[in-house]
Amino acid sequence: QVQLVESGGGLVQPGGSLRLSCAASGSRFSINAMGWYRQAPGKQRELVATITSGGSTNYADSVKGRFTISRDNAKNTNYLQMNSLKAEDTAVYYCNADVQYSGSHYTFRYWGQGTQVTVSS
Repeated sequence: QVQLVESGGGLVQPGGSLRLSCAASGSRFSINAMGWYRQAPGKQRELVATITSGGSTNYADSVKGRFTISRDNAKNTNYLQMNSLKAEDTAVYYCNADVQYSGSHYTFRYWGQGTQVTVSS
């Protein structure tokens, strides 16, 4: 079983920055794509950004130019650098990872527990 642990959330003023981290732990696995989603109160969970094992990235239009996703494959960790934060970025941010276990052709998606990001003055 793979576990994802997120960190780096908190309270920040508009225009500020935060960096989220998501570390995967377990045994005998490899990670394909990793990503971040967010869910604001009363809204559906939405995609923020994804990154493949090769480093290809995809972003929601609302965060393009402000957020950057990256990963360290050796550490099974990905990062979300969030700059120029706005009040509308306030949400619980969830990390996910598409995992394959050694010897298996199947891919499993795991989710972290979520980390709160609040943008407010």
